[in-house]
Amino acid sequence: MISRLPLDEQLESLRAVLSRNDVLTEVLARTATLDLPGWYVTAGCLFQTVWNVVTDRPPTSGIKDYDVFYFDKGDLSWEAEDAVIKAGQAVFADLPAEVEIRNEARVHLWYEEKFGVACSPYDSTEAAIDSFAATTCCLGVCVVPDGRWRVYAPHGLSDVFNLVVRPNPVLAPQSVHESKAARWRELWPELTVLEWPSGSVTSASLAG
Repeated sequence: MISRLPLDEQLESLRAVLSRNDVLTEVLARTATLDLPGWYVTAGCLFQTVWNVVTDRPPTSGIKDYDVFYFDKGDLSWEAEDAVIKAGQAVFADLPAEVEIRNEARVHLWYEEKFGVACSPYDSTEAAIDSFAATTCCLGVCVVPDGRWRVYAPHGLSDVFNLVVRPNPVLAPQSVHESKAARWRELWPELTVLEWPSGSVTSASLAG
């Protein structure tokens, strides 16, 4: 089992598995050309590719979009972010998938309106990845100038390879975790979805 390998071998296996998704490898390569500060390709397109390969599905099956995060606190205007989004649309125009680009330095400006939970400003893209609703989602990959992959996985890779969805009650409310998990189980019924821990203290409860 990949999850029982030493970490360096897990990382090699992760790259081998993700590389089977041709759309994903194109998104990684093309994002690198945009020269975005602190960027990662992250979230569902990564762990869902793993789920697909582990369960013998086509690598792109069920993947709704490909998320690209970057971090630029120098200009928090929507106009600056929109300019990056438009540049990305040109770069990704011929790919058979939606690529969503977001400046994580701006998330606190709109998060509460969308999710009903106050979000403190992030200080990095990694901090944004840390706040995903499930630890399995907390995964990011970028390509450094010499072509190597940099992998950010604050909770490790075992749950990803073992098809475990573990709640991460640090920001997103329980309802967000449960709605996402329900959708995922429809597409990947092999998943083990762990229950939201009782008595969790989240930003929502702290905000009253």
